[in-house]
Amino acid sequence: MAVVCTVHSAGAQAAANRVTLNDTHFHLTNYVQRGPTLQQFLKLMGDTIGRVAVFGIPLQQEWMHSVTGDDAPTYYLHSDAPLYYYSFVDAVIASEYLSLSAADRARFDPMITGFNPGDMYGVDHIRRVLRMYPGVFSGIGEFTIHKEFVGEKTRPGPASLMDPALDSILSFAGEAGLIALVHNDMDVPFPADTAKPAYLEEMKAVVRRHPNTTIIWAHTGVGRIVRPVRNHALVLAAMLSDPAFEHLYFDISWDVVAKYLVASPETIRIAADLINRYPDRFLFGTDAVAPTDAASYLTTDTLYGPLWAALTPDARAKVRVGNYERLFDAARRSVRAWEAAHP
Repeated sequence: MAVVCTVHSAGAQAAANRVTLNDTHFHLTNYVQRGPTLQQFLKLMGDTIGRVAVFGIPLQQEWMHSVTGDDAPTYYLHSDAPLYYYSFVDAVIASEYLSLSAADRARFDPMITGFNPGDMYGVDHIRRVLRMYPGVFSGIGEFTIHKEFVGEKTRPGPASLMDPALDSILSFAGEAGLIALVHNDMDVPFPADTAKPAYLEEMKAVVRRHPNTTIIWAHTGVGRIVRPVRNHALVLAAMLSDPAFEHLYFDISWDVVAKYLVASPETIRIAADLINRYPDRFLFGTDAVAPTDAASYLTTDTLYGPLWAALTPDARAKVRVGNYERLFDAARRSVRAWEAAHP
């Protein structure tokens, strides 16, 4: 028995040594709830991608024949028809996770997304999912408050950073130890005043109100056309240096956002300087949506090649691997403890 354990440990260590990336931000399903199985996705991960925070898209794009006829939209930009919350997505993710072997499950950290952050009953959905699927979920999100094009299309909606429903959700996340991955654009598209981001102060107030909740701000508040605000790196640095935001982290995910960080040698230098100063506070995510091959899954990682080269070895290792393990290992322990205390 001792020999078997030694061999297993050696094999596990060898596998761990091959890991070059953990993915904080991955959508298994798309806006019409289609995507690969987790078993199929494992083949795209190979043995250099260690762990993945996996979730679906919490919104379903409606197919209104009166709007697009026989052309079925599969993305939120394909139609003017509304989006609606699709709560069954959490059961889909849980079912996929539970279909895997114990060894394969260890590579995933499922997240709860199928709730309306503007609904005071939203927190009940999260509790219900944890009780129905104990041992599965590690966090909530990615869920959206303000997002270009999406907010105004969502029914019911749009969500608000000032809504007590959001506070109830984030308070419970802190109580249970769930990581909260939040998409909130820092500004509106094509702002009239780039020096006063529309949603920055409200988002900062949300973070301050929930000091016991680990919050990851997706894409550092940037979007497809929501550009970095004036002195974006300085805005982030001010939060990162403030003890009131010590529970706040940023993910650098999504290929359409990567273009801003690697646009020029100067933008690369600014981004690398910030991350090298605060290497414990950034995590990498692909933000891939239902990929069909390894190349498309790793598009964002490839785009960030110049940034990886500009980081110190320590910062690169933390952003790509270590910070994920630290945060999600802690979340696993805390959520399992909450589940045991609330069967």
